[in-house]
Amino acid sequence: MKLLRYSILPVIALTVMAFSSIELKELEIGDVGPMFDYEMQNIDGNMLTLNDIKDVNGTLLIFSCNTCPYVHAWEDRYLEIEQLAADNNIGMIYVNPNEDIRDRGESLIDNQERAALIGYTAPYTIDTNHQLADAYGATRTPHVYLMDADNVLVFRGAIDDNSRSASDVENTYLRDAILELTSGREITTKTSRAIGCTIKRI
Repeated sequence: MKLLRYSILPVIALTVMAFSSIELKELEIGDVGPMFDYEMQNIDGNMLTLNDIKDVNGTLLIFSCNTCPYVHAWEDRYLEIEQLAADNNIGMIYVNPNEDIRDRGESLIDNQERAALIGYTAPYTIDTNHQLADAYGATRTPHVYLMDADNVLVFRGAIDDNSRSASDVENTYLRDAILELTSGREITTKTSRAIGCTIKRI
């Protein structure tokens, strides 16, 4: 009986791992973005959904946070992306999924303070129990998802290819995707590797 118990344990572990990987499978290009009616608390205290912020040309969702140095390095470009999205009629939202450290720099108050410090103009919401991040399979902060007017995913990944230096960027993945989407062209680079801190899941 003892041998049987130990022989089953690896099978159970593998099953749990397989289940987890299925649960967190990243949304594929061409998939319809889920949970557009999922309510999240914004920094102004109001509840928002992706449907609320969606604009005529689509939706830009960035999983972000307050404590990750990669986010801090990219934040100067966040503001440029906000303007680009607005100019091209794409609704934009930041979503904080870091539930496991919500009381260590990732609370609603922390979101409010960070947004004020950097000058965010797009909504910045709390993803309670990282439900939206799980649905999209997001793993990092920042992690970008761009969807068209039909909520179909057309780009996912990183903003560009250099988090440390805006002046040394060679590939502006997200900027290019926004401009190609709104001009009706094929997206040249549909995915790029998301680089950042791991989402702190409970």
